[in-house]
Amino acid sequence: MTSTLSKGTALITGASSGIGAVYADRLAKRGYDLILVARNRERLDALASRLTTKTGRTVEVVAADLGSEEGIARIENILLTDASITTLVNNAGVGAAAPLLESDTAKMDAMIMLNVVSLSRLTKAVAQQLVERGGGTIINISSIVAISPELLNGVYGGTKAFVLAFSQSLHHELADKGIRVQAVLPGATSTEFWDVAGVPISNLPASIVMSAEDMVDASLAGLDQGELVTIPALPDAADWNTFEAARQALGPNLSHSRPAARLLSH
Repeated sequence: MTSTLSKGTALITGASSGIGAVYADRLAKRGYDLILVARNRERLDALASRLTTKTGRTVEVVAADLGSEEGIARIENILLTDASITTLVNNAGVGAAAPLLESDTAKMDAMIMLNVVSLSRLTKAVAQQLVERGGGTIINISSIVAISPELLNGVYGGTKAFVLAFSQSLHHELADKGIRVQAVLPGATSTEFWDVAGVPISNLPASIVMSAEDMVDASLAGLDQGELVTIPALPDAADWNTFEAARQALGPNLSHSRPAARLLSH
């Protein structure tokens, strides 16, 4: 059982299974009380019972659909009013594997609502409070498709690219206010995500599939090391640093009063 000293409360979305449930376990063991958010109340209650017994932490569950305005508003209110919250893990999300031309428009709209609108709204709500309190942590679960969008459905890739860009902007805005921001870019992870996306995990080569436990442990190690962007499977962080340095090097030439000479007609 953990120490009675608390590091505050971590609110975790998509917490009933998979990556979210592992974050709940790991953060409880690190001394956080928890607010677990997902649609499935039965699973949340079972997880809360296990974690309370195992760690002694206080675990609250909130059954809410973050794909709906009502669900988003409910969790926003908690983030705005619960002064114990020190950490937000934006894990709730849905994916798709089918090409755009074969995709259902309503499902794409729902994906944007959950992966982008909900995450943005909850982040803004908690960021306001964390700035006032002088510190805290925001963890946003993106995906490797944020930088490799050709792999899966383009709308899904676009939503995860948003999460990455949003996190980078947040870091720029909030770093000097004591707020840690981390974007996590998992590769293929063994969760129910793949069944929902229409590609059973058994269809993927075992060599590219990481367990949710390993993924979360690696991501928290990246957080401890101060990484803004953590790619759990990436062997050498220097590769990301090179990628990011190339992006930053574009900066001075992204906006000029005249078109580039290569684009002027001759």
